[in-house]
Amino acid sequence: MNKIRCFLVLALLFSSWARAELVTEEIEYEVDGERFTGYLAYNNRVEGERPGILLVHEWWGHNDYVRRRAELLAELGYTAFALDMYGSGKEADHPEQANEFMEAVMSNIDAAERRFHTAHELLRDHETVSPTQTAALGYCFGGAVVLHMARQGADLDAVISYHGMLSTDQPASEGDINAKVRVFTGGADPMVPEEQVEDFKEEMRNAGVDYEVYVYEDAVHSFTNPDADEKGERFGMPLAYDAQADADSWRKTFRFLYKVFN
Repeated sequence: MNKIRCFLVLALLFSSWARAELVTEEIEYEVDGERFTGYLAYNNRVEGERPGILLVHEWWGHNDYVRRRAELLAELGYTAFALDMYGSGKEADHPEQANEFMEAVMSNIDAAERRFHTAHELLRDHETVSPTQTAALGYCFGGAVVLHMARQGADLDAVISYHGMLSTDQPASEGDINAKVRVFTGGADPMVPEEQVEDFKEEMRNAGVDYEVYVYEDAVHSFTNPDADEKGERFGMPLAYDAQADADSWRKTFRFLYKVFN
């Protein structure tokens, strides 16, 4: 009977959220004299402050995909902010350009951290957000970014990486990471091989982190992105959407965030 009641409550909540008109807004901001454009989304049926979620885009740049993810989080009752790591208007349409944008960010890690922290403060300062309750989600390049920020001790309750790079030149030590960490990766992803996954697990264990790693045996890189098939075929890259892995990782994300913030 308790399970039935729980199901009915969840069904009513989802029905209410589905009817809500999401509030979305492009937000322009500045870091180190450069312009950036983020995307904010929240559910106007949720009263008062609620947790805030940062999203960091794939190496292609801040595009419609990461905005759709922000809207999905808003439908669940969070305020979501899809930040911009590259700069306004920098969206790649070819892997060479994407790699150029990514390398420019990663070659100046101090500047990259400032870009993240600025977006984090913008999110925490929003009137709908409880400033002491925030998390960060990242995809591909973004997954590497949020894990880096976790290793740097960023003030986040949770960090989640989807098909992101797990290796680092500066592994975390005990006490470095404040956030709970969850990783979703493809077991057939040549960009994140098994050895890298095992090294990451060892790093997290040694650092005493609350973490879980979920491996989808047949999934390759970018498995959460429905646009991955087209890009994989066009550029001859190991990219492919996996609907089952996408759905399962999102269910686990929802449960994890609910547990962290309740």
